[in-house]
Amino acid sequence: MRIRLQKIIADAGITSRRKAEELILAGRVTVNGQVVAELGSKADPEHDHIKVDGKLLRRAQRHVYLLLNKPVGYVSTVSDPQRRPTVISLIKGVKERVYPVGRLDFHSSGLILLTNDGELANLLMSRAVAVPRTYHVKLESSPKREDLAKLEHGIVLDGQRTAPAKIRVLTERDKPWYEITLTEGRNHQVRRMFERIGCPVVKLKRVRIAFLTDDALAPGRFRHLSPAEVARLKSWKASP
Repeated sequence: MRIRLQKIIADAGITSRRKAEELILAGRVTVNGQVVAELGSKADPEHDHIKVDGKLLRRAQRHVYLLLNKPVGYVSTVSDPQRRPTVISLIKGVKERVYPVGRLDFHSSGLILLTNDGELANLLMSRAVAVPRTYHVKLESSPKREDLAKLEHGIVLDGQRTAPAKIRVLTERDKPWYEITLTEGRNHQVRRMFERIGCPVVKLKRVRIAFLTDDALAPGRFRHLSPAEVARLKSWKASP
C-alpha cells in the first residue's frame, strides 16, 4: 500500500513527521534510487527501497516512549555538528532508535520526551493540541505586576502573538523564581518572553509536560512511560 513518504519516515522512528518533511524538501530522501523532494509523494514501505541520507529505512520494531530529565549541558538533538553531548547519549540499554519530541536548549534542564512513534510526536508538537508545558525560571530581577500581565495575555514574537500563559511566583527574593505554563513551544520562547520585560532568565527547568512530572527522576535519568500514560497522551486532544 502506498503511503505518504513523511509518514513512512516517522513510523520508522527516524524523526517526527514535521522533521521528515524538512528532510524531503532538502533532497535527503530517495525512493528506489531517485531523490524525492516533493511533499505529498507516496511510496510502498513493503516493496520500495527508501533511504534517508543514504541509509536504508527500516520499520521500527516496536514503539518506545521515554521521559528524560535532561541536565544542563546537553543538546536536545540526535547529533550535533559542534560535537556537544546529546540527550541520546543519556539513553542507555534501549535498542530502538529514538529521538526527542521538541527541544530544551543547551543551558536549560528538565523533562523531555523521546520516542520512535512519529504519530505521537507529531500530535504533541501540534499547536492545535496545545499540550501544556510548565517551567520553573530564576530571573535576574523582579518583574513588575503589569509586565507579567502582558506575558500572560500574550506578546508579539516574530510577528505573531503568543498564546495566553499562566505565571505565578514561587519565591520572592533579589533573583526570584517563577512558574510559567505555556501551550506552545517556540524557539527559546520562555527566555525571550522574560527578556522582553527586562528580566532575563538565569536558570530554566521544565518540570511538567501535560500530566508528566519530574517526581523521583534525577537529572540524567529516564524512565519508560506506562501504557496508561501513552494512551492518555494519545487522547490528549479529546481529554485535556
